[in-house]
Amino acid sequence: MPDERAVADLDVAALAAAITTTWLGRRHIHVATCGSTNDLVAVEARAGADEGLLITADEQRGGRGRQGRVWHSPAGTNVYMSLLLRPRRPALEIPPLTLLAGGALADALRGLGFNARVKWPNDLLLGCADGRRRKVAGILTEATTEGDRIGHVVVGMGLNVNAGIDDFPVELTDKATSLRLISGGAPLSRVDVLARVLSAFESAYERFQTKGVAAAIALWEAHADLGQLCRAQVNGREIAGRTVGVAADGAL
Repeated sequence: MPDERAVADLDVAALAAAITTTWLGRRHIHVATCGSTNDLVAVEARAGADEGLLITADEQRGGRGRQGRVWHSPAGTNVYMSLLLRPRRPALEIPPLTLLAGGALADALRGLGFNARVKWPNDLLLGCADGRRRKVAGILTEATTEGDRIGHVVVGMGLNVNAGIDDFPVELTDKATSLRLISGGAPLSRVDVLARVLSAFESAYERFQTKGVAAAIALWEAHADLGQLCRAQVNGREIAGRTVGVAADGAL
């Protein structure tokens, strides 16, 4: 299990002193436990909260991923975060925001010495000592629209920072990993990790605001886990193939 410092170090004051962003994460709400940080940000968004709001939690009881999958969120070990965005972009550009978030998160991890690859559309993988790649992070983007424009977007990220092998349920021990398990060292500061994520995402998002989908795809492709065999359901039919890139709308 992580030491006491690693468990306790994610708080509002510590993050405020560490972040270098101009606006992203400058309003930060931290809770000990919640159902889902995405749900909390959605409530704030409907109440008119400004873009850049960050909500983090030490534990999620109802963390989720795409298609209703459960995101395992043990207490005090990892980063569970959601951001509120209000892009000045067309509604058709919502899906590529997931690619943008994945690329930004991979950028942040590279700055920490981890060569993460992004598996379309929302998983980050790290190579392990046994040669296998395991999931270290996931992204869930949820959005509203106002006519043909984006209303607000909630970008949720779950990043396994200090989880030990015993923190994962049995069914995930062969599929998931954490930064600490990969590094084999002492617990990482969740504040330092989160500060890097915010910095990388703010830069990426500002490029998206001016350049649109092209910026999201370029960043994603820089870290994409291409060339892998994959299976996909298309119109009720399973198709097997190899990942080679994404279309202009971010589709595989």
